[in-house]
Amino acid sequence: MDYLLQIDQSIFHFINEDCKNTFFDWLLPYWRDKVFWIPLYLILISTIIYRFGKQGIIGILFLLLSVSITDATSSWLIKNNIERIRPCNQEGFKETAHLLVPCGSGYSFTSSHAANHFSIAIFLILTLGRIWKWIRLPMFFWAASIALAQVYVGVHYPSDILGGAALGSMISWWIFCLVRYKNYLC
Repeated sequence: MDYLLQIDQSIFHFINEDCKNTFFDWLLPYWRDKVFWIPLYLILISTIIYRFGKQGIIGILFLLLSVSITDATSSWLIKNNIERIRPCNQEGFKETAHLLVPCGSGYSFTSSHAANHFSIAIFLILTLGRIWKWIRLPMFFWAASIALAQVYVGVHYPSDILGGAALGSMISWWIFCLVRYKNYLC
């Protein structure tokens, strides 16, 4: 277990310190901010409703359900039971972390940013990706870039974002299976 923690911390230092540059220092605090993405969310919602009508509204409601379950599971259930200290709050670590945003007092594992954005991305890949195959890769890289930004700005370890990505992906897959099983979107 200590070996895995050392790998996690080494990868954190590589992303957070060795990869730092002025462009990422400027961009990534915005990139990881959910408010930054409001225009994209509005465009997606409008396009889905315009293109798919009632089924689009149902799809958006299931997407919101997926993100809500993901967020509650990550933020309250997992974080409050694992209680992993954020790298920017951990003694011996916070002194060297390249912190670009407020650290926060909450726990680190799992990253709710990663969980929620992977929940969105995977749900859209599974639903819209069947029709618009071109969105699959951009959606995945969008979620992954937001997750990696969490490490870059100094608030999460790499294993936090991997755990969040897995959690968000699993929950959105389960919701998609429910939707498909009940024929809500077919």
